[in-house]
Amino acid sequence: MTAGVGAGSGSDAVSGGGSRPDAGSRPDAGSGGGSGSDAGSGGGTRHPVLPVGDPVPDWQARPWPSGATLRGRTAVLEPLHARHVEDLTAAWAGTDDAHWTYLPMERPDGRAAVGDVVAAMVEDPGTVAYAVIVSGRACGVLSLMRIDPDHGVVEVGAVVFGTPLVRTIASTEAHRLVLGHVFDDLGYRRVEWKCDALNAPSRAAALRLGYTFEGVFRQAVVTKGRNRDTAWFSVVDVEWPRVRARLDAWLDPANVDAAGRQRRPLGEMPRTLAEPRP
Repeated sequence: MTAGVGAGSGSDAVSGGGSRPDAGSRPDAGSGGGSGSDAGSGGGTRHPVLPVGDPVPDWQARPWPSGATLRGRTAVLEPLHARHVEDLTAAWAGTDDAHWTYLPMERPDGRAAVGDVVAAMVEDPGTVAYAVIVSGRACGVLSLMRIDPDHGVVEVGAVVFGTPLVRTIASTEAHRLVLGHVFDDLGYRRVEWKCDALNAPSRAAALRLGYTFEGVFRQAVVTKGRNRDTAWFSVVDVEWPRVRARLDAWLDPANVDAAGRQRRPLGEMPRTLAEPRP
């Protein structure tokens, strides 16, 4: 989850109501009266120019994700809908309480409770929720959330996979599909993954998929009456070709043996795997 930033006095603080920690006016911008750190102080004295970020030529806000259906070899992502409740009730029934420990919602017990969870995801105007379909049945959900088209940033979150998806090729392909959609179809610059810093399986999954660990926001939120420190991970657009090539090599049917198992684990594939030439 994204931690709010107050109107502190630190050099990166945002004094407005921006929703992103790095949003708002630049701290190195002049304030109009010559008081910025780059500004001349009069009398002809020159001050050194401070370093700034690389230019982003011709940048324009990116499209809001439309919820397009994403098709892979073992998994399909389609917009979450009430028709998926029956399948998800069955898929989530095999999960235990520990599966829900780090999620913001409690484990739904029965079809009505699953329906409430699905309805809340579908009705959230800031989220694009997907059902993960395997062999024609919804086996889990994931969402694009905290969508920021102006800056080309989005988070993949609310990942709730049922027992038919856990540790499967389809679960990895589901993430490959949504990453490809965000970077290749929509042209976003950054995809985020955030989880409870104590959630070791989620942290391991992020690294396995190719995300880079960025750090921990301490005391980021209170959830279920408990403190949550949030671990942040990301993939950025310049990294995506290498991440994509690595995932595609793992998902390649040539990497699957006669028993349906991957010949080479994803964790053993180098994170620097070069993008194949066209």
